[in-house]
Amino acid sequence: MVYITRGLLTALLELGADRDPDSVTVSLVVTPAADLDVDIPTSAAVFTDLYLPETGDSVTAVFGMDLSTPEAAGRFVTHPDGQLALTERDDLHEVVFVAVPPYEDDSVAAFDRSGDTVPVDVLDVAPPEGSLDDYSR
Repeated sequence: MVYITRGLLTALLELGADRDPDSVTVSLVVTPAADLDVDIPTSAAVFTDLYLPETGDSVTAVFGMDLSTPEAAGRFVTHPDGQLALTERDDLHEVVFVAVPPYEDDSVAAFDRSGDTVPVDVLDVAPPEGSLDDYSR
């Protein structure tokens, strides 16, 4: 089971819809469940924040890889072609959320590194205020 906040999921789906027909790749950050007011195991991690896709583009252009977000615990990608699956082109993090048009709650799924679907629980909780560096994995 992976957990994501309602606010983050909404923002990601809106970003995907805004960028369509271009694909989007976004690094995601988790917050320990113990730091949130939520009824899930305290050992769980909740996807709460994102790094904007443009962050570090100049570094990526020079080195050919994303060096700007080394602490990202997951990744969100869109497949404007409608393929709701993990592909070889996707950056393989521990968890990859894949969304397809029309970019609604039922058009997103989570996958582990091997490409297997992972159940997603969307939580109506706000992340704590603070720096992303405080909560990155």
